[in-house]
Amino acid sequence: MRLRNYTLLAGLAIASTLSATPVFVNGIAIPGGTGDAFGASVNDGRLGFFSDIYYDPIRGEWWGLSDRGPGGGTLNYDTRVQRFTVDVDPNSGQISNFQVVETIKFTRNGQAMDGIAPSPADLLGNSLDPEGIVINPANGHLYISDEYGPSVYEFDRTGALVREFTPPPNVIPRDGANVPNFASDATNVAGRRGNRGFEGLAISPDGQYVYAMLQSGMLDEGGGNGVFNRIVKFDASTGQAVAQYAYRMEGSSQGRGISALVAVNDREFLVLERNNRGIGIGADLTPQNKKVFEIDITGATDVTGIDLDDPGAVFTTVSKNPTPYLDLAANTLPELGHLSPEKWEGLAIGPMLNNGGYLLLAGTDNDYSVTQNGSNVQFDVYLRVTDADPYQTSIQCPLGQTTGCFLTSDGITPATLTSDFKLLPGVLHAYTIARGELNYVSPASVPEPSSWTMIVIGLGAAGWFRRRTR
Repeated sequence: MRLRNYTLLAGLAIASTLSATPVFVNGIAIPGGTGDAFGASVNDGRLGFFSDIYYDPIRGEWWGLSDRGPGGGTLNYDTRVQRFTVDVDPNSGQISNFQVVETIKFTRNGQAMDGIAPSPADLLGNSLDPEGIVINPANGHLYISDEYGPSVYEFDRTGALVREFTPPPNVIPRDGANVPNFASDATNVAGRRGNRGFEGLAISPDGQYVYAMLQSGMLDEGGGNGVFNRIVKFDASTGQAVAQYAYRMEGSSQGRGISALVAVNDREFLVLERNNRGIGIGADLTPQNKKVFEIDITGATDVTGIDLDDPGAVFTTVSKNPTPYLDLAANTLPELGHLSPEKWEGLAIGPMLNNGGYLLLAGTDNDYSVTQNGSNVQFDVYLRVTDADPYQTSIQCPLGQTTGCFLTSDGITPATLTSDFKLLPGVLHAYTIARGELNYVSPASVPEPSSWTMIVIGLGAAGWFRRRTR
């Protein structure tokens, strides 16, 4: 159908793929005080849950990405990623026993890539706000998407920077003089919106392409009220952008944006779209809108040179099934008072189960259960989430202390930290995907691109298929 002058193919190409929704199995609440292998002088050394999740089927590894930490880029926090384990029942898909087994810090030329906002404004330097992670199937390197640039970086298994992808010029934030300004939107007129750069990251099963998705509309395409997010397709071998696609959000109110992008195969993806409502550090409770949609880029226009909010623009968006594939707010845990967490940000297709289906794992970002004042002094945030309105009984205590606490509601009234107040946990939900429900293609172990030779070996039922060999 036509809407304004762009074409929206909602669900036409993918309706036959979606046969059922994933089945909720169980969830676990990981205590908010859980630490990682390093700790830190900020955030009380806590584990950063989960700006993204990725399962590497080749190596049987789970990865959980931490973001820059709270503070809006004013605190020096060495950015990092966690490799973790979680027990999965191969029959039911039930999860248990989350454990961090390795913490890796990101470095450039031996220096930590920190969460501090770029300074000077036109240089990124070591600034990094990691939001998405995938693994190169050939060499196990980590690709990380960043909101500051927006950027895509490749790191080796020690966390050392290997290379930077080249973002297309139109997504780089720029001021009225067309000068890059990564630090603030105050004078910017174009490019990604502040704190809403590359949020989602996906990789094709053969590792040839990496897809990075902006959290919301760019400044010159509607900004906070924009309806279109851009998906940038990168050639992994060159790090260059080769196409851009337009994704239309379900809505743009209440801080709505996308939080995760997952490749189902080389053309279909899952997109996690949410608002800023639910149990969190200072969020409102309702409505709790956390949905996963299925999309297909087949037939979508390359919008690299198109202004998406130009009334005269004509383009075809990615196909999007209007019926949500999964409602993450539909299932809740007693540890959160049977309310949905605010920040569902991680989504990953996990291992195959004994019945031929797959595990789908979703995770939340708990913001380290920390906040801070205008002088960069941090405070622990404790919630009594069994109350009808937990924000009436949210209290804050000086970081790492149990005395000197006060009510969050007014920031003054003294409060006593009792056992019914808890740090906000990180949450993992397990779902099962029935066999044949998605056209899922698991990432394949492939040789390094420099050693590939393309050989066309036949015409299969679905068209030409190829084999890469050394």
